[in-house]
This record gives sequence, C-alpha cells and structure tokens, in this order.
Amino acid sequence: MSQHKSLQGPKGLVVKRNVLKRFERVELLRKRGQWTAGDRVQGLRKTAPEV
Repeated sequence: MSQHKSLQGPKGLVVKRNVLKRFERVELLRKRGQWTAGDRVQGLRKTAPEV
C-alpha cells in the first residue's frame, strides 16, 4: 500500500532499508571480494548495507 501524496515529505518517502535484495548482496560481496562468478547465489552470507 502506498502513502497519499499529501502525507509525504517534500522529497517523497525516503527510508533507509536495512534488508538488501539478492542482486544487491551479490554486488556488495563482489566489491568486497567475498563472491566470485562461480559461487552459488542461494545461501549467501549476511551482509550489512553500505553506509
């Protein structure tokens, strides 16, 4: 369900997410050097989002 336009702030609804999608986790792990192209996509380790 979405929020009505009158209830949003001037920049819209801006929320910091603490849960990443799978492709975001893979990208982050790849940047850190903890995931390579041949690794499994299921059962990824926990990752905190970048600050």
